Amino acid sequence: MSDLQCAATLLVARHGEAEYETTMLTDAGGSLTPTGRKQSLELAETLRSRRVAYVYTSPLARAVQTAEIVAGVLGVGVRVREGLQELTVGALEGQPEGIGPFADTFAAWERGDLTATYDGGESAEHVIARVREVLDSIVDLHRGETVLVVSHGGSMCIALPRLVSNLADTHASSLQIANVAPVEILADADDWRCEHWPEG
Repeated sequence: MSDLQCAATLLVARHGEAEYETTMLTDAGGSLTPTGRKQSLELAETLRSRRVAYVYTSPLARAVQTAEIVAGVLGVGVRVREGLQELTVGALEGQPEGIGPFADTFAAWERGDLTATYDGGESAEHVIARVREVLDSIVDLHRGETVLVVSHGGSMCIALPRLVSNLADTHASSLQIANVAPVEILADADDWRCEHWPEG
């Protein structure tokens, strides 16, 4: 079987538990809590037998810190990739936290209107495209290998079900992805399939 036919295994995990300097909506990166660091170490231990070839991460600090801890334990390289970041809050920066300001847009996405957006924010169409572009490039580089990708709950729930052939687009609309819980995707040239979606 040629490299082009070999499947890559993507373990796409949400970052560890983080804390932030504000309780308002923000695009700031946050930092791992002691619990988040412990979660990252535990993730690394669970991956020791998976022969992870490389770790990729969102540029936000909480994801980078998670990725560096795991990569350090596993003794592999780590690389930041734009496109894996969380949904931007847009013009809602500085407003109280909560889903309220996003509710109408999220409901439109669930109905299938992926072009809907909020002031200064991204459409689901854009989120899916940027995540797909990064994951496509990772798959091309790692045929026949397993890689860890550290990202964020919102982007993962919007993009990942729509990138695989065996989940409904709205599979994750009412789900939470726990910190450091990886979604496992088997990606080859013909098909991407979700092998495991973690329970919340």
